[in-house]
Amino acid sequence: MYDLAIIGGGIIGLSTAMALGQRYPDAKIMVLEKESSWAAHQTGNNSGVIHSGIYYKPGSFKARFCYEGNRSMVAFCQKHGIDYDICGKVIVATEPEEIPLLDTLYQRGLENGIEIAKITGEEVKEIEPHVRCLAGIRVYSTGIVNYKQVCEKYVELVSVQGGDLRLNSKVEKILETGDGLVLETNNGNYPTRFVINCAGLHSDRIAKLGDAEPPAKIVPFRGEYYELKPEKRYLVKHLIYPVPNPNFPFLGVHFTRMIDGSVHAGPNAVLSFKREGYRKTDFDLRDFVEVMSYPGFWKLAVKHGDAGIQEIIRSFSKAAFVKSLQRLIPEIQADDLVPTHAGVRAQALKNDGKLVDDFLIVNSPKAMHVCNAPSPGATASLEIGNAIASEIPTLKTLERMI
Repeated sequence: MYDLAIIGGGIIGLSTAMALGQRYPDAKIMVLEKESSWAAHQTGNNSGVIHSGIYYKPGSFKARFCYEGNRSMVAFCQKHGIDYDICGKVIVATEPEEIPLLDTLYQRGLENGIEIAKITGEEVKEIEPHVRCLAGIRVYSTGIVNYKQVCEKYVELVSVQGGDLRLNSKVEKILETGDGLVLETNNGNYPTRFVINCAGLHSDRIAKLGDAEPPAKIVPFRGEYYELKPEKRYLVKHLIYPVPNPNFPFLGVHFTRMIDGSVHAGPNAVLSFKREGYRKTDFDLRDFVEVMSYPGFWKLAVKHGDAGIQEIIRSFSKAAFVKSLQRLIPEIQADDLVPTHAGVRAQALKNDGKLVDDFLIVNSPKAMHVCNAPSPGATASLEIGNAIASEIPTLKTLERMI
C-alpha cells in the first residue's frame, strides 16, 4: 500500500510529490499521470513566464505564493542549472482612460511588495523602442523559463527520493476501503492511505470520483498564440503587456520573449469545446454538453458578452488579432506573424457565474483536491507543493484514521 498518491503529473503534482518526499522521507509516494509524458497539458503549453505577482489581490494565496514562488523558482533554477532570465517586463497604457487603471495596478504592486517603477512613455521607449504608449510600469522581477525543463528536474528529484512515477495510468475509479482508498486505473489498481488530486483540467471530475463536491466546475479556455518571424524578433526586447481590463479575467494579448529566443504574441481567450482542445476544430461531446448545460457559464457569458465576442473575433481573424497587437507596437504587420501552439487553461467557474479568483482546495477525510491552480501556478509551484505537504495529515494521523 502507498502512503500518499498524487493524481496528475503536471508541475503542481510533481512539486507536491517532491515536497512530500522531503517532508516524509520514509513514506511510499506515487504519482499517476494518464499521458505518456510529464507536463503534457497546462504546464507544457504555457508562456514560460516567471510571474512577479503584481496582478493579484493583496493578501490572497495567489499574491503570496507568486511573490514567494518567483524567488524560490529562480533559486531552484540556479541550483540545478536550468536556463532562466529575469528580463523584466513593462505594462503600458496606450489610451488616456487606461492611466487610472495603470495607477491602481501600480498601487497593488506596491502592496504586494514587488519591485516596480512608474515610467513615462519616453522611458518605456528606452526599454522597448518600438512600443507606443502614454505611460507604463516597469516590473523588474518578471522572468522567463522553460517549465518542462523544470518538471524534468522535479521528476528526477522525486525518483531520487524513491517516489514511484507512473505514466499511461488514467484514474477511472476511486474506491473507499477499510484500509484507505483504491485508485483503479487503466494500468492497474493502487491502494493508498491518502490521495492528492492535482489533475488540472480534470480536477473537478477526479474530486467527484472521490465523493467530494467541488464548489466550481472546470471550464476550459483556449489561448491561441502567434509567433514573430525570426527577422522581426528585434521588435521585442523583453515582455510587453497591456493594462488589463479589470472587469475581464484575462490579461489581454501581449508579447512574450521565450527562453529559446523566440517571441510569442497572444493569447486571446476563447471557450474550448474540449478540455484538451488545442485546435479550433477539437470537440468532445461530454465536455461541450457539460459547459453548455452549466448555469454558471451562461451567467459568465452574459456578464462578459462583449469582451467574449472580441476574443472570438480575434480567434478567427488574424487582422483583428494584429490590430490588438498594434496598440502596443504599431509597426507590427500580419506578415510578421505565424501561428504557433495554443494552451488550454483550466478555469474554475462557480454556479453563480463568478470565476474562482484564487487557488481552490477541497478537502475530504482521505483526500485533498486542488481544484483551481491556474496562472501563476507554475511560478508558485514550489510554494504550492510545500503548502499542500504541510496541510495533509501526518502519516501517524492517517494510520489512526484508517
